[in-house]
Amino acid sequence: MQSGISASQELKTALGELISSTTQRGLLATITNEQITPSGTIPSSTPSFLSDLNTLSPHIHPNQALYILLRRADALTSADKSLVAVTYVPNAAPVRQKMLFASTRLTLVRELGGEHFPESVFTTEADELTSSGWEKHVKHTESANPLTQEERDLQNIREAEALESRGTQGKGLIQGGQIAIRADGEISAALKALGEGGEDNLVQLRMDVPSETLRFVGSDTADETTLAGKIDASEPRYSFYRHGGKEGAIVFVSTCPSGAKIKERMLYAASRGNVITLAQTEGGLKVAKRIEATNPDEVTAQVILDEFKVEAVEEKKGFAKPKRPGRR
Repeated sequence: MQSGISASQELKTALGELISSTTQRGLLATITNEQITPSGTIPSSTPSFLSDLNTLSPHIHPNQALYILLRRADALTSADKSLVAVTYVPNAAPVRQKMLFASTRLTLVRELGGEHFPESVFTTEADELTSSGWEKHVKHTESANPLTQEERDLQNIREAEALESRGTQGKGLIQGGQIAIRADGEISAALKALGEGGEDNLVQLRMDVPSETLRFVGSDTADETTLAGKIDASEPRYSFYRHGGKEGAIVFVSTCPSGAKIKERMLYAASRGNVITLAQTEGGLKVAKRIEATNPDEVTAQVILDEFKVEAVEEKKGFAKPKRPGRR
């Protein structure tokens, strides 16, 4: 998902001050008014990077996402000015906030200058931003031991999501990231009916993991208040929901419960883009909105309404009639 959010000039100025400072360990940033803006600084209280991580705790909240830019060298007078970009997105954060922070993290690094950030880290737990948590991270990344199968699967998930976030997707289902998938024959008909304003306005799909085949689950009717309850919470789902009558906008909802198996998570992460491509080419759908969530109950009526509220405000502004000259 591309968020369209950019780094503010204030953030770029604050980054320059961080790089040249001899007393500042880090910079905090958040998203406000469609821009990434600075929200605070982290002073250095010790000559050690790991020890300075303890000063982060007052700024880490269980329901609020945050960007943290940290000077990596122990001594801030060192010639090493490299930074690490940390994206902290806790599971309890609001769904829309999680989506925005996750989809903008690559933009953050790119607009501030990738040369400053040899390392970028994505975290979901506060414990990962402590000295002990960081040591585990370093030990894992620097380990020369062969990866376990689970670790290889997790790595594939990250690579697939990175490919999708850069727009590197195949033209068809057989080139979805690193994984080939197939679709059964019922799916096209259901998607076409959805796009043509059929009675049902919700189509659910699932992945059959052993065969890596996309399966049709069923069609149903829903509105923004009942949608979450219609989506299965026990396993991952791709759902296409038509919001707003027979000619309403199509919303793609991807849900993947935290209890899903590693192979399932990998398959769903790698295939999201190609499932949308299928809906567009085979079903003739135009996907207006994309929502990615862990559990269906995160896809609340307010989340859906907020997606379209922003669009409505922008449209209203764009078509505002100018005042006629000479009138008071």
